[in-house]
Amino acid sequence: MIVYPNAKINIGLNIVEKRPDGYHNLETVFYPINLLDALEITVADKQEKKCTIKVSGEILAGRPEDNLVVKAYNALKELFPDKVKPVEAHLHKHIPSGAGLGGGSSDAAFTLKLLNEKFQLDLSDEQLQKIAANIGADCSFFIKNKPVFAQGIGDVFTELDLSLKGKVIVLVKPDIGVSTKDAYAMINPKKPEFPLTELLKQPIEQWKDNVVNDFEKSVFRKYPEIAAIKDRLYDLDAIYAAMSGSGSAVFGIFNQQIEHVDEIFTGYFCRQRMVD
Repeated sequence: MIVYPNAKINIGLNIVEKRPDGYHNLETVFYPINLLDALEITVADKQEKKCTIKVSGEILAGRPEDNLVVKAYNALKELFPDKVKPVEAHLHKHIPSGAGLGGGSSDAAFTLKLLNEKFQLDLSDEQLQKIAANIGADCSFFIKNKPVFAQGIGDVFTELDLSLKGKVIVLVKPDIGVSTKDAYAMINPKKPEFPLTELLKQPIEQWKDNVVNDFEKSVFRKYPEIAAIKDRLYDLDAIYAAMSGSGSAVFGIFNQQIEHVDEIFTGYFCRQRMVD
């Protein structure tokens, strides 16, 4: 069986308070986009007792056994030791890591959904979301894969009536990794003056001045190259542009496709996608 885990972008991101456990509560919107990985899982022929994985495409750091696909498999294997059989997974990566696009989380969520079907576990979306939340904060978003207003640490969702259908999204990622420490370096948690959900009801043309990503202040200061990408997207007449999550990918929303966009951003990961 083959599935195609998709990426997401964050539209707006407000860090509203620091929690007693050291994490931060945030408010953001997760929006799915059609930048896709490819994941194939087959029942292992060999007498394995686990999930083995082969990764191709974009290079991933870390050991294969630490991949979130394997962690998702292990979570279901622990719950259903008799039903979940040993498998071989082949993951072809198109979604870059360390980009704020949720590629690893999506791979994990799609693994859960695929195995749920393959081994007839009869888990509901709600049950899968609970399992996914233990793998990563935003993993559970990709179970239903619909636009949501996310709160908490990015794991409490309210479905949102928001559509970018017909728009074009240009994604640009420099060869820069942004650490969590760097992203939070200049964060001063506070509730926004106006709720993000209300701001997003405005025409997209007004988002530029009102819908912000709180991480941009600290990330752009340390990595001006990322800030320059956002400025370049606006130079190309983006309706709205922002960093996704804690970076380092930046996206621009356009009314039409941009000619020669790969040449404009030569040397960067760059993809242009129409929103379905």
